[in-house]
Amino acid sequence: AYQVTKNLNKIIDGNYYPVPEARNSNMRHRPIGIGVQGLADTFITMRHAFDSPEAKKLNKEIFETIYFAACTSSKDLAIEDGAYETYEGSPISKGEFQFDMWKVTPSDRWEWDVLREEVKEHGVRNSLLLAPMPTASTAQILGNNECFEPYTSNIYTRRVLSGEFIIVNKHLLRDLVKLGIWNDELKNKLMASNGSVQNIDEIPDNIKALYKTAWELSQKTIIEMAADRGAYICQSQSLNVFMENANFAKLTSMHFYSWKQGLKTGMYYLRTKAAVDAIKFTLEKTAVVQPIAKTEEERQAEIACSLDDPENCEMCSG
Repeated sequence: AYQVTKNLNKIIDGNYYPVPEARNSNMRHRPIGIGVQGLADTFITMRHAFDSPEAKKLNKEIFETIYFAACTSSKDLAIEDGAYETYEGSPISKGEFQFDMWKVTPSDRWEWDVLREEVKEHGVRNSLLLAPMPTASTAQILGNNECFEPYTSNIYTRRVLSGEFIIVNKHLLRDLVKLGIWNDELKNKLMASNGSVQNIDEIPDNIKALYKTAWELSQKTIIEMAADRGAYICQSQSLNVFMENANFAKLTSMHFYSWKQGLKTGMYYLRTKAAVDAIKFTLEKTAVVQPIAKTEEERQAEIACSLDDPENCEMCSG
C-alpha cells in the first residue's frame, strides 16, 4: 500500500484529463483510490469462514494496515512535494484520521500517535486514499474473487472466444480432491444446487461453513463487516447487497441498518435471483424448477418487516 500510494500519486501528474475542470480538481485535492481483491480467497486460505470471528478481526486488521501505510506514504510525499492545495482546514490537518471521525479506536499494531504528530507537522499529499472498488475485470484476470465480497457461487461459467467452460471454485476443488470425494456425481450435485454446497451430504460441515456463498450469509454480517472496515476508508466502498426475494420492506430495513452503522454507500448494486432456475442440460437428470406461489399470509409477513421489529427481520436479525 505504501508503494501503491506513490504510484497513484504520480498518475495524477501524468494523467490525461478530458476537460480543464477535471485537471484543476485533481491537482487541488490529489485524491487516489486504493482497493483490494480476493478478501474471500484470503479467508479461505487461512481457513476462516467468511462470517467467523477470526475473519471479522482480520478484516479490520487488513484495512487498518492499508490505511496506515497509505497515510505514511502520503505524509512522506508531502515532506518532498508539500501538502495538497486544499489541505488547510481539513480534518487530517487537525490530526483527525478517518477512524477518529467514526469514533473507533484502532489496534496497537501501528504507531498512530507518532504518525499523527508527523502529519500535523508535514501534512499529506493526497486528500483521499482508500476506495475499495468492484474489481470485476481485474479479479477475473488475476484469478481472485471480486474485491471484499464473499463468493456468489462455487461454480460459474467462463466465456472465452473458443466457447464456455464450467469453472469450480479452485479452493473448494482442492479441498474436495484432498478429501477424496471429488467425482462426476459430486460435480453434478454442485451444478444442480447452483454452486451451493450446503445441501450436499458428502461434504463435511467444516467445508460447508468455509464455502457459504453471499446468498447464504446474513446480510447483517456483510453490512457489519463493511462498517468495521469503513473506519479506515476515507472515500467509500462498493458494497453490493444480495437478496433472493427483495421487497420494499427488506430494502428499507437494510438501508436504515447500513446508515445507522455509518456506511456512506448503503447499496452499490442489488443482486437478486431469477424466480425460476434455468434448465441444466448438461446434467444427467434435468428438471425444470417451477416457481412456488406464496400465500397471501407469507407475502404480508414479508412486508410487515420494519425497524420496529428488527429481531424478526431477515435483514436485521443475526
